[in-house]
Order: sequence, then structure tokens, then C-alpha cells
Amino acid sequence: MIHAGCIPEPVRQNLSKARPLAWWTLFWIGNVALLMYLAMGSSQAMKTAFIEDALSLVPSIVFLIATSLEGKPATKFYPFGFRRFNSLAFMVAATALLSIGAFTAFEATMTLVRMEHPTIGMVKLFGRELWLGWIMIAALAYSAVPPFILGRKKLPLAQELQDKILFTDAKTQKADWQTALAGIAGVAGIGFGFWWADAIAALAISLSILRDGWMNLKKAGAELADGLPRNLEHDRPDADAEHVRRRLAAEFPDADIRMREVGRYIEAEVSGVASPDSIDLARFAPQERRWRLDRITFVPLFANDRRPPPREEVGHQLGSGMPRHEMGQLNGNSVDRITAILKKADRRNLMIATAETNPDQFRIIDYFVSPVAQEAVEAGRER
Repeated sequence: MIHAGCIPEPVRQNLSKARPLAWWTLFWIGNVALLMYLAMGSSQAMKTAFIEDALSLVPSIVFLIATSLEGKPATKFYPFGFRRFNSLAFMVAATALLSIGAFTAFEATMTLVRMEHPTIGMVKLFGRELWLGWIMIAALAYSAVPPFILGRKKLPLAQELQDKILFTDAKTQKADWQTALAGIAGVAGIGFGFWWADAIAALAISLSILRDGWMNLKKAGAELADGLPRNLEHDRPDADAEHVRRRLAAEFPDADIRMREVGRYIEAEVSGVASPDSIDLARFAPQERRWRLDRITFVPLFANDRRPPPREEVGHQLGSGMPRHEMGQLNGNSVDRITAILKKADRRNLMIATAETNPDQFRIIDYFVSPVAQEAVEAGRER
């Protein structure tokens, strides 16, 4: 198992390349966003380009924060470490992307509905009058260069790191330079008298942002909710996780196997079988990225089984004449109901040790002899 706070060497090497790119993104895209703001005038496409450039800073910011926390050791209040901050940062980036797509789509649609005619005037530069549209086009052309280069450099690193934030960042960079080209077309359209060209270009840009934002938001939600690990680019099961699941299923055919993703790492839970004395993670890990398999957890027998455990396997009887199903499942999670059952047994020598709670049942899993059973039952009744 890769302990919290310990970053595998392949990940460390690629992060040493990815983090400088994030800092360069903040510098270059920050400059581009400032230039867009100064040159946008009343153009809707230019406003959309400026907002998207400002938004594209968010993935780089949260990527830097998440990766700085990833290597921190576990603490008292964060006993599992800080790796899940990567998932939280992915949710932040996806939410920002979706929100800005919705905003720009609304603005462009209202421009078309109201039939607003944007105008691009003249500006005096070095003593000569110049059409402001040429300055806008030059600014848009300049704004396409940094994201084109940065995005192409980030994409292979995101694949190697299996980092959804960096992958979202690379896709956002692609959207940036595509936005610039669409903005150039919109400004040129206004110059030729097509007032609607500006809003149409902005709408096309916003729809692309909405699609990417919605897809990423779904994947981020699934990751935070311990859903099945998803492919980096598509909303399909992750190939590395499927490899781990198949290997575990071959080794433990009678087990219930569940997978989840914590940041860039995969965790597996095996239930319904006895835990082996030792296990080699390398046997089940993906061949190309062995570091991704972080943990295999074995859940005690019956912990996820809805069938009531046989009395002989539990080890003690709850008392003469008590129905078998009352031992295995108690509806409603009621403390009073539990107490009523315990009263049928020897309250001085019985105490629940392990139990599982979910919205529709409370199941006794195991128990042991204890001289303080009565106090525990009364304390539970008071709560």
C-alpha cells in the first residue's frame, strides 16, 4: 500500500514537469485576459473570450493547491491524508466551467433575442485613426498562441498522471484558442455588417464550454460519491480499474468487489471472503501504472451481506426463544428495539461489538462478553 503522504516516484517526476506549466499558465493567460479586457469594447465574442480566459486560470490554481497537499502526511483530523483534495479540486474546476458556459450562453442568446447591434468604433493611435476591430483581431490572435502551446504540453502529462484537473486544464486551453478563432470571425462579421455574427460566435463557444463542463461535473460527482472510476476523457469505466477488478475476481471468485477512485489512485474493497494473511498489490495492479493501485481492503464476513448470520458462526446465542431473524436484522435503527431484544438475553453478559447501519436496517454483526452491557444499553437509550 502507498501510505498517505508518500507520492510514487513516477508521479513525482511528472508532477515536477506539470507544476511549472501551471505557473506559466497563470502568467501567460493572466496577461491574455488583461489584454482581452482592455480591447473587448462592446463585442460579445470578445467578452466571452475574456471570461473564458479568466476562467481558464481556475484549473491551474486548484491543480497547484491539490498537488501541494497531495504529499502531506496524514494528521489527526485527516487520518487518510489529503489525496481526496484532488477530487474536490476537480469538482471546483468543473463547476466553474459549467457556470461560465451557462452565463455566456445566456448573454449571447439575449443579444440575439433583443437584436442588439454591437458597434466597433475608431480609435486614434499615434495620431492616426484606426478601426478598433483590427486591435481586437490582433489581441485575439495573440491570445490563441499561449493556450495552444501550453495545452499540447499538458495533455500527455495528464494522461501519465491520470490527473483529471490537468486534463480539464488542457481541454480548457484548447477551448481558449478555439474561442480566439471564433472571436476573430465574430469581429470580422461585424465589420462586414453582420450584427448577428458576433452573438452566434459567442453562442457556439458557450455551448462547447457547457458540454465540457457538464461532462466533467458528472465525473467529479461520481468520484466524490465513490462511484466506479471513470475514464479520463470519456464517461466510461476506467481501464486500469477494470484490470484490477478482473484480477481480484479471478483470485476471489466468491467475493463482492467494489472499486473507487481517490484523486489519481484506485482503491478496491473485497467482501464476502476471509482476508488472506498477506497480499501483494503488484499482482493486481495495472501493468503500465502500477502505482495507481493504492489499497485493497478486505471487509469482514457478513459486513455487506443482507442475510442474517447463523448463530453458530456468530459464536453466542442471544437468549432462549428469540427468533433468528431478530438477531440478523432490526428495522428502523431503533435503540428501543435493540434494547427490547437484549432484554431477552442475559443483559449483564452481552454487548454489541460491531454493527452496520444504513437507511433501512440495523444489523448485528458480532458481539462479545462484557460485564458492562447494562450500562451500554442504558447509555444508548438515553442518546
